[in-house]
Amino acid sequence: MYVGTLSFDLLLGDVRSLKEKRSVVRPIVAELHRKFAVSVAEVGDQDLYRRAEIGLAAVSGDPGHLTDLLDRCERFVAGRPEVELLSVRRRFHGAHDD
Repeated sequence: MYVGTLSFDLLLGDVRSLKEKRSVVRPIVAELHRKFAVSVAEVGDQDLYRRAEIGLAAVSGDPGHLTDLLDRCERFVAGRPEVELLSVRRRFHGAHDD
């Protein structure tokens, strides 16, 4: 079993309130879940209206498939015009980790 995680640090564009932030972040989270069948949530910076941290996790029996899935998720978020991707943290846990 292999587990992969991504943590996205995002800078939001023209957002002036937490309500506007939700209208930007929720569709990204929902689309990642729907399109890629991953577990995803806003995991940090909830009190800052121009920043967001989104966490994502996926499990697979094949490390190549998992790497490809994480790559596609990263490209999806990086391609969103309403956010600037500041950083991505990737972790990969394999069968031999203890």
